[in-house]
Amino acid sequence: MVKKISHIGYAVESLEEQIPFYRDILGLELTGTEEVEDQMVRVAFFSIGDTRIELLEPSSPESPIAKFMEKRGPGIHHIAYEVDDCKSAIRAMEAHGIRMIDTEPRGGAGGHKIAFAHPKATFGILTELTEEHQ
Repeated sequence: MVKKISHIGYAVESLEEQIPFYRDILGLELTGTEEVEDQMVRVAFFSIGDTRIELLEPSSPESPIAKFMEKRGPGIHHIAYEVDDCKSAIRAMEAHGIRMIDTEPRGGAGGHKIAFAHPKATFGILTELTEEHQ
């Protein structure tokens, strides 16, 4: 079902403050930024091999990222796994008793189809399934 780790999402307070660390100090390639309005988040993308780092800055106090940081502070928010078919992957997870936050794929950054499994069902790690368009 899983092809590879797609990306690791980091919750950050400010893209402007964080981007120089990843780009200038770690030497990662900044491949773009995007605002995902329906998720109330601004995202910066960095390439590292065939995986990405995504910095996630809330664009609203109501953002899930803002709520995450209120409870846990900045840091690793989720790990995303690339799958061939997000809908099928959701069904497979549900068939194994995994509680899903998303029971149908939704739009994510980069136009990918995504779905999240509840962290209580995945040993405390927010797990994203992502079907990436080529």
